[in-house]
Amino acid sequence: MFSLFRKREYSVRGPQGGIDIKITLPEGFDAATGKCPMAVLMHGFMASKRWKPIPTIAAELASRGIASISFDFDAHGRSEGKFIDMKLSTEIADAQAVVEYARALPYVSELYFVGHSQGGVVAGMLAGKLSREGQAPDALVLLAPAAVLKDDAIKGQCMNAKYNPENPPEYVSVMFHKLGRGFIQEAQKMPIYETSSAYKGPVCIIHGTDDKIVPVSYSERYCEIFPGAEYNLLEGEGHMMTGAAVAPLVGQFLSR
Repeated sequence: MFSLFRKREYSVRGPQGGIDIKITLPEGFDAATGKCPMAVLMHGFMASKRWKPIPTIAAELASRGIASISFDFDAHGRSEGKFIDMKLSTEIADAQAVVEYARALPYVSELYFVGHSQGGVVAGMLAGKLSREGQAPDALVLLAPAAVLKDDAIKGQCMNAKYNPENPPEYVSVMFHKLGRGFIQEAQKMPIYETSSAYKGPVCIIHGTDDKIVPVSYSERYCEIFPGAEYNLLEGEGHMMTGAAVAPLVGQFLSR
């Protein structure tokens, strides 16, 4: 019997199932004959690859001859999975699966990681993990990296939700999402900076002075573990990184 509904097909899969990806190539680039760098773009908590700043960064990079691959983490956007089962470790596994897919593309030369908010934590930790395995990315960009998530889990809070950190419930309701106990307990012990520090390549960190979710002190800590990192503190920029200066800064850094 003919069905009007087709099951979505996925080229990349993570621990919770299919990962929806989008590849953006530079205008006029011939993937059959050419080579170009590619950036892996990682969105934040409860966001998706369709939310700013991801699409604007993809467009900026394409204008500079840099391809990108953006994707939805598990239980986000068009990817499979249940939000209650989402953890930092599943997101790191998702990102690694996308990286392996990108590395196998015949037209990709260098590979860069760009992560926003929780995606920044994932990007940094995956860069450190792969560095220890001899597969470090060629550059790393962190946008308002949300390492605060560990301290929040220890305190028993996520946005406006409060809970007992020593005995978290099965889930915490956060903006109509069920944040699972597994995420909380894992985040409390996650070696965010320790793992990330294994990466020794070029780093750019961008943070806004009006960020109400992640204090700038967390980016300053990243500057300590990444000596020589380029640090851009944007006056008046908030956590969502929607300002006009963000994408050009990413593009300028990766172009160098």
